[in-house]
Amino acid sequence: MISQLKSFTRKMVAGANVATIIIMLIVGFSDYVNPANHPLLSLVGLTFPLLLVVNLGFLVFWLIFCKRMAIIPFLGFIVAYAPVRTYIPFNIPHETPIGAIKVMSYNVHGFNGRGSEHNPQAPEDIINYFKKTKPDILCLQEDCGWIQTTIENRMDSIFAYHDKAVFGESHILNGISIYSRFPIIKKETIPYESKGNGSCAFYLDINGKTVVVVNNHFESNCLTADDKTRYKTIIKKAMEGETAKSDTRYIATKLAEASKRRAPQVDAVHEYVERIRKKYPVIVTGDFNDNPISYTRRVMAKGLTDCYVETARGLGLSYNQKGFFVRIDNIMCSDHFIPYNCHVDDKITASDHNPIISWLKFGYKP
Repeated sequence: MISQLKSFTRKMVAGANVATIIIMLIVGFSDYVNPANHPLLSLVGLTFPLLLVVNLGFLVFWLIFCKRMAIIPFLGFIVAYAPVRTYIPFNIPHETPIGAIKVMSYNVHGFNGRGSEHNPQAPEDIINYFKKTKPDILCLQEDCGWIQTTIENRMDSIFAYHDKAVFGESHILNGISIYSRFPIIKKETIPYESKGNGSCAFYLDINGKTVVVVNNHFESNCLTADDKTRYKTIIKKAMEGETAKSDTRYIATKLAEASKRRAPQVDAVHEYVERIRKKYPVIVTGDFNDNPISYTRRVMAKGLTDCYVETARGLGLSYNQKGFFVRIDNIMCSDHFIPYNCHVDDKITASDHNPIISWLKFGYKP
């Protein structure tokens, strides 16, 4: 009787494990769903880390109670290797070669600080951080704020070249800027519909080569402080095995609307990059406002190398607000470059984002 019960339990747990893996695969490749056509369905990528944890839980369970069955969750990670690597890559670090270009992308949150309350020390902390880290190319998003002229004067003392594109209306301004030690030849804004977001291509002269740096701030999710509290409640209850249906429906609808608006934006930037990358080396940076398993990241990475996926280790949580830990900031490059040691730096706490950094060396992969 006991042996039959054990056998039945193993079969039930094994079935649940297989079902989890199937769902994990479906969710892992949900970035092929265009949010313009299926906005709510495109959000399922947000659940991918939860499914990873569940499958890991099955692995621990089998290792304790029936080691030979551990092959099931192990194979699950193998068949879902592509989305797992996209979400949480584990690469061997390599020494950064001499002559590599240090690229940084940072959403500075209007130099207002990390939380919802204004922090007057944030501009000084950010500027000192740039002095210390010395990026060769610095791309900023939400580069606008209360002492903008003073900030730009301070920044111009650090970087030889600076340019900026401003998007939005008077009450919703978003500065997309670049600071560089290389001369800036020109800039081109990439047209798409948005009230306060945008993308701009900056053409740089890097040692006689024209390199195009495309800096982006795709459609924001526009979650208020109350929305974020609701979202945290949803996550907490989900971890406790409960549901908050009304909050879930409200937040999902809001995220889906933003995802739907983002889709044509990333399509426009991808088309622009496709036109120029055969002629010029291209670097794409910015705040994508979307998770690693998303249409936004997948489409933007087509034809490019995602520097984080290719060279980094771990989750790389670039958005640092509690309950929202996720990588939404990116650096990508064309095959004119070899990326090295991309990482998200959590040592500075002066914005609601953490900067993402990568070194790029001219050359082709062997």
